[in-house]
Amino acid sequence: MRSIRMAVLLAMCLTSSAALVAQTKASTEPQAKTAATSQTPEDLNTREYIILLRKDVSAEKARLLGTVMQFDAEDAAKFWPIYRDYDAELNKLNDLRVANIKEYARTYDKMTDAKADELIKSAMAYQKQRDELLGKYYELVKQQLGAITAARFVLVEHQLLMIIDLKIASSLPVVGS
Repeated sequence: MRSIRMAVLLAMCLTSSAALVAQTKASTEPQAKTAATSQTPEDLNTREYIILLRKDVSAEKARLLGTVMQFDAEDAAKFWPIYRDYDAELNKLNDLRVANIKEYARTYDKMTDAKADELIKSAMAYQKQRDELLGKYYELVKQQLGAITAARFVLVEHQLLMIIDLKIASSLPVVGS
């Protein structure tokens, strides 16, 4: 069960920070005061740790992408606004993944055929939506910067996403093991 908790934490950390930052801002509103009092200091520390890790991962991912893409100022001015939009949509999509991993962790010890089927179908739907999102942004980058630059973006982004996927998958125990 400990490895499942670590996988959930890792998934939350590796999906970008925008959604969690928005969640955190919402939790600082007055109505969240009562909810905050029910959280332990450990919960609050974990939440802050996740925020920091997500920011670090997001910044490192953008830095690596920028290094490989090697834009001049004109191309950078075209690319980064598109990438920010892509990253915002990816963050929303990643919330589905986090929810699915949390549900896996919650039901791991009492997994049923129906729940396993639901979780796997949800995971496959997430992957399909992520591939479609990358395809959508390939077209947008291609329109602005050409097919070669768009292909480089997709290849680098796909490699980075695969690394993140591997880190998450390696933290999850196989169901029924």
